Amino acid sequence: MSGFVEKPEPVQVPGLVHLHTGKVRELYQNEAGDLVMVASDRISAYDWVLPTEIPDKGRILTQLSLWWFDQLADLVPGHVLSTELPAGAPADWRGRTLVCKSLRMVPVECVARGYLTGSGLVEYDASRTVCGLALPEGLVDGSELPAPIFTPATKAEVGDHDENVSYEEVARQVGADTAAQLRQSTLAVYSRGRDIARDRGILLADTKFEFGFDGDELVLADEVLTPDSSRFWPADEWQPGRAQPSYDKQFVRDWLTSSASGWDRAAEQPPPALPDEVVEATRGKYVEAYERLTGVRWD
Repeated sequence: MSGFVEKPEPVQVPGLVHLHTGKVRELYQNEAGDLVMVASDRISAYDWVLPTEIPDKGRILTQLSLWWFDQLADLVPGHVLSTELPAGAPADWRGRTLVCKSLRMVPVECVARGYLTGSGLVEYDASRTVCGLALPEGLVDGSELPAPIFTPATKAEVGDHDENVSYEEVARQVGADTAAQLRQSTLAVYSRGRDIARDRGILLADTKFEFGFDGDELVLADEVLTPDSSRFWPADEWQPGRAQPSYDKQFVRDWLTSSASGWDRAAEQPPPALPDEVVEATRGKYVEAYERLTGVRWD
């Protein structure tokens, strides 16, 4: 069992039809048929959406994604049409809401890895491959790969794990031409993001993207290169052979698996609320990532 500890009731707004409640985002459709994405302050860990929110998280994710869409516009078009608040929407939606093109989404999580960690490390340790791609001997947790690799995954429902799949499986599911487009665009966007982040003292270990089609045009969708969709590591603390410090929800994961939380992950019971110090430390990491990447002070 996993999913929402307390599933929220979506806000009802005249002129908007609620479509879906995700781990972080609420999705609506407006009368023009556009998608309205509202990023909440919810946070998830170990396939649970926790009962405690992280203040400002939704706005940080939204504003950082907008910044990245600007940096990537010459590589692939983005889905954002407007940041204008829909008529009748709550004031709290300001800064966390995007009006976007309604796309024909590709049912693949497009993951790029430049460093070995996470599920990639688990597979590598077992077979010296990641998503069927052979890698050299001698790599350890945090090793930089010889070149970035495309390691796709299937998209899971809330509470379920994404499952890594081979490139050949993606081609079988969506067609060879679309699979080739996904791989090329994923690696191009990752490489641009990696270079920009590195110039700011941050290593982009891996990240995931979502794409959809607007007619025949492939479009970058959802969030882009945020701490929720990416592993960001401080470059000056990088040390292969161990888990790396990161700009994400590691404080949350560490507390949940500590004796202080009293939570037994294996028992499949809902996790408890987060203490204030974990909330503040996690918010601080999101703010620091935003400020270091964009060069703009969070206010």
